Amino acid sequence: MAKSIAQEFTKGLWNEIPPFRLVLGLCPTLAVTKSVENGIGMGIAVTFVLVCSNILISMLRKVIPPKVRIACFIVVIATFVTVVELVMQAYTYALFLKLGIFIPLIVVNCILLGRAEAFAYKNPIVPSIADGLGMGIGFTLALASLGAIREIFGSGTFLSVNVMGEAFQPFAFMVQAPGAFVCLGLMLCIMNLFKK
Repeated sequence: MAKSIAQEFTKGLWNEIPPFRLVLGLCPTLAVTKSVENGIGMGIAVTFVLVCSNILISMLRKVIPPKVRIACFIVVIATFVTVVELVMQAYTYALFLKLGIFIPLIVVNCILLGRAEAFAYKNPIVPSIADGLGMGIGFTLALASLGAIREIFGSGTFLSVNVMGEAFQPFAFMVQAPGAFVCLGLMLCIMNLFKK
């Protein structure tokens, strides 16, 4: 049974939220969430690429030959990643430097290829926009929440504002790679508990 536009949009916010339910996009999720700012920046970049690539792939789905569809998806996604990279260099250069190699690596993000193959290639434009927007916002919320926990406990700040007081001793483990794994694992556990 076909889902409504609202259902296509909201599925990415909880039922199929990429890092927590589909367990996709873990590389940038673990690597860039040392702070809320990084999480939001990466989430917005991925959302832009996801929505734009879903629109273009949906528009071209009847002319893309099935045998070369994956190569076409990568070309489309790489085009929009280049746009994001250039815009970030021009307007948010400090954030661009913080995110580093993970901006160009959006090209191989499994969320984008997955949505192109599983949804945009098989559906019209409007549902594809709803799918891309919902998945992108869900990804952004996941990165921002993980970044908030790691920043608060690892640095004592939230969006670079001290929120834990002068006496707080930062738990530096949280802003390192092992802390990212532990924090993600705990969030996956909590999500699964809510699902039951």
